[in-house]
Amino acid sequence: MTTSRLSPAKINYVLKVLRKREDGYHDIASLMQMVSLYDELDFAPAAEGITLRCPGTNLPENEGNIVYRAAQALFSRMDYREGIHITIRKSIPMAAGLGGGSSNAAATLLALNDLMDFGLETEGLIPIAKRLGADVPFFIFGATAWAFGIGERLEAAEGIPRVWLILINPGFELSTKTVYEKLNLRLTNAPNHYSIPRFYTVHDLAAGLHNDLEKVSLQLHPSLRNIKELLIQNGALGALMSGSGPTVFGIFEDELSALDAEKNIRIAGDWSIFRVTTL
Repeated sequence: MTTSRLSPAKINYVLKVLRKREDGYHDIASLMQMVSLYDELDFAPAAEGITLRCPGTNLPENEGNIVYRAAQALFSRMDYREGIHITIRKSIPMAAGLGGGSSNAAATLLALNDLMDFGLETEGLIPIAKRLGADVPFFIFGATAWAFGIGERLEAAEGIPRVWLILINPGFELSTKTVYEKLNLRLTNAPNHYSIPRFYTVHDLAAGLHNDLEKVSLQLHPSLRNIKELLIQNGALGALMSGSGPTVFGIFEDELSALDAEKNIRIAGDWSIFRVTTL
C-alpha cells in the first residue's frame, strides 16, 4: 500500500552567521518557518532494497540523494531488512534557499517511522536527521523554531504571527557553499553573542527581517535587489532573501494584499511565484 507525505518548504525570517568554526561549519542563529509550498513523496513497501524515482528532475536516484540516505540511515538504525520504493514529486525549486531537500529527508524519516512501526519519538529521529544535514532536524522539530549551532540546536519560537507571503524564485540556482565562502572574507572566529528578538505582530516580523548571506548573494546576482524592490512596491511590509538564496519573499498584511501583489508581479517578470501562508 502506498503512503503519501507532504514535504513543506521553509523560509528564514532571521539568519545571523555568528562565526566560522574550526570544523569549517558556521554557527548561526536563525528563525525558521515552514510555509505552504510542498513537495509530495510516495512510499511503497518493497521486498528488499531502496529504489528512488524523481520524475521531471535531474536529481540523483541513488546515494547521491539525501532522501535515499535518509531511508538508508533509518533502516540501518532499526536493522530493517526489507525495502522501500520512494517517488519524489517536486514543486519546491531546487538550490533555492527553501530547504526542499532537507524537508524531503525529514518527511522520509517521519513517514518510514510510521509506515514500519519503528516507534521512534522525535528525540530518536533528531540524531539521525543531524547526520543528514543542518536543516533536516528543523523539519522534524516543528513549524516555527529558532535554530542555533550549525542548525541542530532548536528552540520552539512562541507567539510568531501567521502571515501571508509571496515567494519569487528567479530560476537560477545559488550554491550555499559559494555564498558562505564569499561571506568568510568578512567573518572572524571570535564569539558573536546574539540576543533573540521578539516578534508579536506582522509589522514586528517585517521590521526584524535580517539575513547575513543576502549581501553576498545580491553582489553575485544584482537582479535580486530588483525583486526585493518589486515586492515592496506591491505592498510587502518587508522583503528578504531566504537562506543562501536566490528565492526572495515578501511579507503581507493579509491574504488579499498578497493576492493583489501576486497578480501585478506575474505581469512584471518571468519568475516562479508562489503565494503561501505560514504553517
